[in-house]
Amino acid sequence: MTTGQVDRTPAAAPSAAAARRRITVRGVVQGVGFRPFVHALATELGLTGHVANTGEGVVAEVEGHPEALARFVERICGEAPPLAVVEAVDGEDLAAVGEPGFRILPSRGHGTSRTLVAPDAATCDACLAELADPADRRHRHPFLTCTHCGPRFTIVTGLPYDRALTTMDRFPMCADCAREYADPADRRFHAQPIACHACGPRLRLLTADPDDRTRPPRPEHGADPVAGTRRLLANGAIVAVKGLGGYHLVCDAANDDAVTLLRRRKARGDKPFALMARHIDDIAHLVRVTDEERALLTGPQRPIVLLRRTPDPAPVPGAPALSEAVAPTSPDLGVMLPYTPLHHLLLGLPGDPPPLSTPSERGDPHGPRLLVMTSGNLAGEPIVTDDDEALRRLAHLADAWLTHDRPIRIPCDDSVVRISDGEPLFVRRSRGYAPFPLTLPVPVRPALAAGGDLKNVLCLAEGRRAWLSAHIGDMDDFATQLAFEAAEAHLETVTGVRPQLLAADRHPGYRSGQWAQRHTDGRPLVRVQHHHAHIAAAMAEHGLDGGRPVIGVAFDGTGYGDDQAVWGGEVLLADYDGYRRFGQLAYVPLPGGDTTVRRPYRMALAHLRAAGIDWADDLPPVAACPSDERRLLARQLERNLNCVPTSSMGRLFDAVSSLTGICHRVGYEAQAAVALEAAALTAGEDDGTGYTFALHTAPEGPKGRAADTLADPAPLLTAIVRDVRAGTAPGLIAARFHTAVADLVRQLCGLARERAGLGTVALTGGVFANTLLAEATAGPLREDGFTVLRHRAIPPNDGGLALGQIVVAARTTPLYGGVGVP
Repeated sequence: MTTGQVDRTPAAAPSAAAARRRITVRGVVQGVGFRPFVHALATELGLTGHVANTGEGVVAEVEGHPEALARFVERICGEAPPLAVVEAVDGEDLAAVGEPGFRILPSRGHGTSRTLVAPDAATCDACLAELADPADRRHRHPFLTCTHCGPRFTIVTGLPYDRALTTMDRFPMCADCAREYADPADRRFHAQPIACHACGPRLRLLTADPDDRTRPPRPEHGADPVAGTRRLLANGAIVAVKGLGGYHLVCDAANDDAVTLLRRRKARGDKPFALMARHIDDIAHLVRVTDEERALLTGPQRPIVLLRRTPDPAPVPGAPALSEAVAPTSPDLGVMLPYTPLHHLLLGLPGDPPPLSTPSERGDPHGPRLLVMTSGNLAGEPIVTDDDEALRRLAHLADAWLTHDRPIRIPCDDSVVRISDGEPLFVRRSRGYAPFPLTLPVPVRPALAAGGDLKNVLCLAEGRRAWLSAHIGDMDDFATQLAFEAAEAHLETVTGVRPQLLAADRHPGYRSGQWAQRHTDGRPLVRVQHHHAHIAAAMAEHGLDGGRPVIGVAFDGTGYGDDQAVWGGEVLLADYDGYRRFGQLAYVPLPGGDTTVRRPYRMALAHLRAAGIDWADDLPPVAACPSDERRLLARQLERNLNCVPTSSMGRLFDAVSSLTGICHRVGYEAQAAVALEAAALTAGEDDGTGYTFALHTAPEGPKGRAADTLADPAPLLTAIVRDVRAGTAPGLIAARFHTAVADLVRQLCGLARERAGLGTVALTGGVFANTLLAEATAGPLREDGFTVLRHRAIPPNDGGLALGQIVVAARTTPLYGGVGVP
C-alpha cells in the first residue's frame, strides 16, 4: 500500500462528549474492501456513523471521542486493505448528531468520478485455500474471488464501483452469497464479483470437428469442462481459454508437435511464447530467478517476467520438460504464475487424477505442468474478448474453446516485465497495472494523448494524474483501431476525464494521429515529435518539473524527424517546452522502408555502402541477399530511389546482426536486435581491441537537417568486417558492438555537459529495453557523475509515448503560458 497526504488538522475540541468528522479518502479505494475495512475500524474504536462510495472516493462520517477520531484517520493509511492505495485523506468538522451504530450506505454520485479503479489482481491465498478444500462450498469454483483479489478493471462499466456497474450485474446473488456480501465480518463483505457454483458464472467447453473445421464448434458433453480441457491439452490440443482480459491460446509446453502447430497457425515466426507454470520450482531448472524476479512472479499483479535462461540446462529428474519450439534462440523465457482460479484448476490441484488414463511417454502423468499461454489473436491483431468473435476469429487457431458467460468489458493483455539493475523494467504495461495512474510533476488541463502506431497505449490526464490504458496493439489492423476507440471511451468512463486538448505524434501517416485529427471537435490538437515525447515521458515519470533541460538519449527503430527523415539515434537537449538536437547517428539510406526492416541484410548492405566498404561475397549479408535483389538494391542506392535517410540506432543493430551472420530476416519486431543481444551474452573475456564511432561536427545546412555532432559508424563497421574475416566468434563481435554503443553515449553525454552544463541523462526508446546495453550505458554515466533516468513505471518503447505527449502538449497551450498549438 502506498500512502499519500493525510489530513493532519486537529479534530474539534472535546467540548462535548463526542465530535463528528466527514472523512474523504481518495485513491484506489473502491473494489478493494475499503468500506468493510472502515466499518471494522470504526466499530473497533467505538465510533458511530456511516461510509459510502462516491465519485470522489470513499466518504465516511464518523462520530465519537476526538482521540478515537484521530486514531481512525491515522490507521486508515497504515492498515488499509492490501490492494488499496490511499493518496489523500481529507477531513471536515461537523456537528455531532448522536447517530447510533455504523452503517455502509448505498453508493451515491454516479456522475463525474475522481476515484481510482483497481487493476485486476491475482487470486489471494485465502481464496486458493478454499479452492482446494473439498469441505468448502466454493471448492473448485473457477470464479472464486473476494475483496482482496479477482477482476476489477476488466469488468467495470461505470463508477462508483458497485455490482450493478460491472459485468457481474447479470448474475443475481444466491442466498448464501447475499448473506456473505451483507456480513461486515465476512471477507466478501461488499465484494462486487462475489460468486459461487450456485449463482455463476459458468464454464462451457466447445470443441471443433477435426475433420471439418468449417463447421461451428459443438458443446463438449462432460461433467466437468476443466477436466475435459486438461484431457485435450494432455492429448496435444490447442485450446482457446477465456481469461480476465481476453482469450489465451493454450497448449502443453512440453509437446513439440502442439507448440509447433500453434506457432504455424498463429503465424508467429520465431517470436517466443509466454509460459505459465504452476510454481516457481517448475521452471527453476530452466532459468535463473533473483529475489526481485521472484517478488514479481508471486505478487498480486502476476505479470509475465522475462527470466534469463540457464545455458545448457542439465535434465533434472521429475522436472517438467520444455519444447525447444517455445522460445527458439531467445536468451529469455517469459514466465508467469497462475493468477485466476481457472488457471490453478487447469494446471491441477493437489490430488487431482491424471487427465489421461494412459499418459504418453513424453507427458507428465498428472497433466501438463508448463503451459504455453499466448494472446488469443493473430499476429498484429488485438486480443479477442467477445465469445462469438472468439469462435469466428480463432476458428483456424484452436481445437477447442473453454469459455464462460461473464463478459469482459475491456481487453487487457498480460503485462511483460523484466528486472534490470535490480528494478522492474516494463516491456508492456497492462493487466495488473492498468489503469492505475501516474502522478504528474506539472498540472495539465483535461487531455488525451493518442500515443504511437506500434505498441499503442493511449493516455488521459487531468491536474496531476495521468491514466494509461492497457496495451492496445499495432494500429495497422482495423480491429486494433476499433479496440483503440473502445479503450478511449472506457477510460473516459472510469476516470471522468473529458479531454479539452488532444496530442499525437507528428508522423502524418500514423493512424493514431489521424484518429485524433478526426476527433478534435473544435479542440486543439498538439503534434509532438516522437523522440521529444520519449524523453518527456522519462522526465515526467521521474517527477521533473521541466525547469531545467536534460540530455535525452532516444534510441529506437523509427520516429518522424523534423526534416522528414527517419530518426532513431538521437541525443536531444530537452525540456517539456522544446528541444535542440545535439547529437545523432549519421544518416544512411533506408532503401525500401518496411522491406528493409524485415530483411536486415538490406540494412547491412546500406550501412556498408555508406561506410565505403565493398560488398564482397565473403560477407554474410552479401551472401544472404539474392543476386538479383543485390543488383536492384545497388542501383536503388546509387540513384537514391525510395531511400529515406535514417539515423536509427535500431536499424544499426539490425545491420550488425546481419553483418555477423546472426540474423538476416525477421519475423517479429526487433528480432535481429534480440538475437544480437543473446549472442553477446555468450561472449567470454575479451582481450582484443574494441570498436569505436567517429565523432564529427555536422556541416552547416538548413535548420533541423543535422545535429551539432554526428556519430559515424564507419570505423566500427570496418572493424567488424575485419573480425568477421578473421573468424572472430559472433558473440564476441556482438559484445564489442554493445560496448561501443555504450561508450558512444558516454562520449556524447560528456560533450553535452561540457557545452550545455547539464548533468541529468534520460535513457529512452525501445533500444533501451535491451538490458545488456542499458546497464552497460547507465553504470559508466553514473560513474561520471550524471544523474541517470531509466524507465521504471512505463516502458521505454512506444508503450510509454503517450505520457510524454501529454506533458509536452500541456506546456504548448495558452492555459499554461506556452507558445500555442503548433
